[in-house]
Amino acid sequence: MADEEIQTLQDGTVSMPAAPKKTSRAKNAAAEKARVDTPKPAKPRIRGLSDQEKMEKIGKIEAQVAGGTTLKDAVKSAGISDQTYYQWKKTAAQLVTDTRTVSVSVDDELDEFIQLEEENRRLRKLLSEKLRAENADLRKRLGMS
Repeated sequence: MADEEIQTLQDGTVSMPAAPKKTSRAKNAAAEKARVDTPKPAKPRIRGLSDQEKMEKIGKIEAQVAGGTTLKDAVKSAGISDQTYYQWKKTAAQLVTDTRTVSVSVDDELDEFIQLEEENRRLRKLLSEKLRAENADLRKRLGMS
């Protein structure tokens, strides 16, 4: 009891600190075993908002901006920071482009590539014909041919 404090109250009575409760080792062991035997349901830890909720907030912010509110005020009313808004918007744009590239099949890509190559050849041919005509016209004007 040497390290326990003895307090003197205003009316002159002395109060002694209460003795700590002693529990038996058997009770502690039983309580520990009960805690170990009953597994806690594992809740998935959710941080922040879901993608759908983020998209809804982005939509609300863009609607407010379209209505004439400044971006800073719209973001503040949504309860997020400017940086968070830009990060969510960037992530949403990446998700949209990723889903587009996945949905296109290899055959469609090959057909599109062939079509683009043919278009490229046709445009190069038109450009070369136009440049030849301009070149011939300039040579005539300068009296070189």
